Amino acid sequence: MPPDFPQLVLNGVAVGSIIALCAMGLTLTYGILRLANFAHGDFLTLGAYLTLLANQAGLNMFLATVLGAVGTIGVALGANQVFWAPLRERRATSTSLMILSIGLALFLRYTLVLIWGGADHQYRVPVLPALALGGLEIPLANLVIIGVTLGAVVLLHYLLHNTRIGKAMRAVADNTDLARIAGVNVELVVTWTWIVAAGMVAVGGSLYGLAEVVRPNMGWFLVLPMFAAVILGGIGNPYGALVGALVIGVVQEASTPWLGTDYKQGVALVVMILVLLVRPKGLFRSTI
Repeated sequence: MPPDFPQLVLNGVAVGSIIALCAMGLTLTYGILRLANFAHGDFLTLGAYLTLLANQAGLNMFLATVLGAVGTIGVALGANQVFWAPLRERRATSTSLMILSIGLALFLRYTLVLIWGGADHQYRVPVLPALALGGLEIPLANLVIIGVTLGAVVLLHYLLHNTRIGKAMRAVADNTDLARIAGVNVELVVTWTWIVAAGMVAVGGSLYGLAEVVRPNMGWFLVLPMFAAVILGGIGNPYGALVGALVIGVVQEASTPWLGTDYKQGVALVVMILVLLVRPKGLFRSTI
């Protein structure tokens, strides 16, 4: 075991927290809308760039992140009205929806390139020293990432289990037709699903940009770990996605002394395959 292994694990928890924020929204989208949304990573990128725009205008990171999330939610709701809603009415196949999501991902990515170019960008934030704790170097950005993720998990749990719209979301995830017959407003549930999913992935993008840099392909490179976390935790289970994301984040970072940074993205796929060989339906039951 390398001497810096505890540091790698800590870094992996921070990376896994970002993946978790995104994966929980992605698994809700699939569980409720039956949509494997490959544009989810580019919504992350969009959130990061909108946060960058607000930050460069002079806003602090908190307000910039909020505005970035609001803007991303607006784009997601617009895409739902223009693309997803008409296709749902026409009973489009899951394959058609998936292909459309890939096209939307490319459109979002290259629109951002057209506006901001392909160079890396950084937020205007003060450079603060890392905290030294027991031989570990803990960047303050990592503490923020972990804290925001924990807060998001608590809020999501409250939404799903203690609000009417959350209970309606769970009902639609179980059986859409039965929920509609029981009087559930399915379109309202769809709207809230996009709000939650887009808001979480936008915040994840802002945090990822804070920890690394903002670049046009940042979300695309996280799509594989996101889907791996969703499948690993059990499709449609946000808590499973959280656990799966943390496992993938830690394993990815811990593998770098042996595999290097170039191959750590592939580790997510290997971990997913190995777990599915033992538990084909993932670590947890696929339910909200």
